[in-house]
Amino acid sequence: MMEQTKTYLSKTVDQLKPSGIRRFFDLAAGMEGVISLGVGEPDFVTSWSVREAAILSLEQGYTSYTANAGLLELREEISQYMYKYFGVQYSPKTEIIVTVGGSQALDISLRAIIDPGDEVIVVEPSFVSYAPLVTLAGGTPIHVQSLKENDFKIMPFQIEAAISDRTKAIMICSPNNPTGTMLSKSDLEEIGRIAEKYDLLIISDEIYAELSYDEEFTSMAAIPEMRKRTLLISGFSKGFAMTGWRLGFVCAPEELSAAMLKIHQYTMMCAPTMAQYAAIEALRNGRNDVEEMKKSYRRRRNYFVQSLNEIGLDCHIPGGAFYAFPSIESTGLTSEQFAEQLLIKEKVAVVPGNVFGESGEGHVRCSYASSMEHLQEAIKRIKRFLNSL
Repeated sequence: MMEQTKTYLSKTVDQLKPSGIRRFFDLAAGMEGVISLGVGEPDFVTSWSVREAAILSLEQGYTSYTANAGLLELREEISQYMYKYFGVQYSPKTEIIVTVGGSQALDISLRAIIDPGDEVIVVEPSFVSYAPLVTLAGGTPIHVQSLKENDFKIMPFQIEAAISDRTKAIMICSPNNPTGTMLSKSDLEEIGRIAEKYDLLIISDEIYAELSYDEEFTSMAAIPEMRKRTLLISGFSKGFAMTGWRLGFVCAPEELSAAMLKIHQYTMMCAPTMAQYAAIEALRNGRNDVEEMKKSYRRRRNYFVQSLNEIGLDCHIPGGAFYAFPSIESTGLTSEQFAEQLLIKEKVAVVPGNVFGESGEGHVRCSYASSMEHLQEAIKRIKRFLNSL
């Protein structure tokens, strides 16, 4: 009689699917001459003054732990920055936590509010970590699909239709990854009314707040009555080109912040000290660099989206972030087939839309955070690929 092999894995973790983005990165990594439109990070190097601040902190020997919530000096700068640019005010002592990237901020936000059986509405297409983080926190993600015909802008009635007596929160991202769609102030007001009506929290991922192109960005926490219901996630990765520094933050009312801080204390202690000193410099003196990057992204967006439409891939104009989300339905290929064949035949890496949820099928995510030369060459190769079909 064969002895049954014992598994030590958590059933929850064992059933989680690996990131769909990572598979295509791995495929592209072994090929020469690939133009990657898959990576979701700026192609700019972190500003020199920010790097210099980190170096100086090391030279001065600032290598110890900081306070669990982060350097008070940094939290004060975050507080002033958020008020100056987005009109939201948080106490640096009790309502701001500095985290290891926006990802950790999302993680502790969900773990602080979810009990087993709670549901969190996740607006799709969505970043690949949202639903898994809800699951890891013991909750159930409820997927609500935004539609291509609405330029992937979620309709409030869709959210309301998904609410049950187990719903705890609504998770949104604006500007959105992967679609680049940005919610207007009136859109946020409508979602806010639903949150009030059903007494729900809102987890608002605003990591791309600095990168809005056609209208002024509005924070969910700036909507009347929404500050008390909002866990605002942001960070330095996208707007300040600091992805590798792994520094984010979460702003929330004191009761919620205190709960998140307990998790942060036990799992992370504090964010990297030298990165925090770098972030202080970024907030004080880095805004001009942010504006220059934003102008460059806007030019690239205009070129790239127009070119996609001209070669036959229908694509809405993204209002923010640095992603285009063209439809590839006209090719008759699935998202994964399109991405694989484009990579193999023409050495252009894009991300299949289905990894961002079912509503992403029939699309691919293309990052235009790449040089204009690379974008122009990528368009040539994509056009050649389409003609070959």
